[in-house]
Amino acid sequence: MYLASKLLRTSPLWLCWSLLAVAPAAGAQDWPTRPIRMVVPYPPGGPTDIVARVVGQKLSERLGQTVVVDNRPGAGGNIGADAVAKSAPDGYTMLVATTAHAINMTLFSKPGYNTRTDFAPVSMLTSGPLVLVTAPSTPAGSVAELIAMARANPGKVTFASSGNGQSTHLAAELFDSMAGVRMTHVPYKGSAPALTDVMAGQATVMFDTMLSAMPFVRDGKLRALAITGATRSPAAPDVPTMAQAGLPGYEATAWNALLVPAGTPAAVQSKLSEALKAVLNQDDVRARFASQGFAATWTSPADTGQFIAREIDKWGKVVKASGATID
Repeated sequence: MYLASKLLRTSPLWLCWSLLAVAPAAGAQDWPTRPIRMVVPYPPGGPTDIVARVVGQKLSERLGQTVVVDNRPGAGGNIGADAVAKSAPDGYTMLVATTAHAINMTLFSKPGYNTRTDFAPVSMLTSGPLVLVTAPSTPAGSVAELIAMARANPGKVTFASSGNGQSTHLAAELFDSMAGVRMTHVPYKGSAPALTDVMAGQATVMFDTMLSAMPFVRDGKLRALAITGATRSPAAPDVPTMAQAGLPGYEATAWNALLVPAGTPAAVQSKLSEALKAVLNQDDVRARFASQGFAATWTSPADTGQFIAREIDKWGKVVKASGATID
């Protein structure tokens, strides 16, 4: 018996199995050894794409491998997310997730993936408030006046969004439920056409990212009524929070997070998390995002996962209350 065991341990077959057993660990330790694909589930040029390109470039410098930004838009962010969920869990494909990937768990009957279980969280990237804007010609010059106008004209006040189920849509639905009003939703294919119609008075208001909306506010083409964060934004210090403007307790945050497929080796997740921590603490990165109304936000994988779980629960209630669904 001893002789058989000894022969087995010295045979080529035993050696092959031994090498296979240590290969994953060694591969995880050596990661990365080839280019990394960072999937952005939206078109180029938008807020998420900008965040990904800044972070991708800095990660490339730190990890010594090219980080390729791969735009995979469609279905409210679902096409890109589904592609990453089904990718090999080896650390070479990652997803820049957004608030929509929390919303979509309730909004879509079949999103194709599960944000809770199909991904391993690595870190938050950015977070920031939306801004409630209207045309300067709109009679409502404040949140209180907007609420009064909506109550006096049920269904006649309209809000634009960048698409069904996006944070720009659900932020308005949350506003409706908390203010006790009912505005009519007008969805668009992106922020640009939606803002154009708000400026023209074709839609009354819009909740949009500060990156998209504030340049028009500074040019006098839009009026900012409030931001949706808990505190005022350094990028717009004169604009009150929603609570300060008359709707206590209201808060909606637009965020980006980095996720990898579930099953990605823990050593890879850890190395990527530490690299992101260094990147997001760089002064130039923090300044770049702050100028656009974002805060560079590193969090541990555990904290990231807990935050996203809370967001899924929060926005799920808003989706159900609004009655919005997509088959």
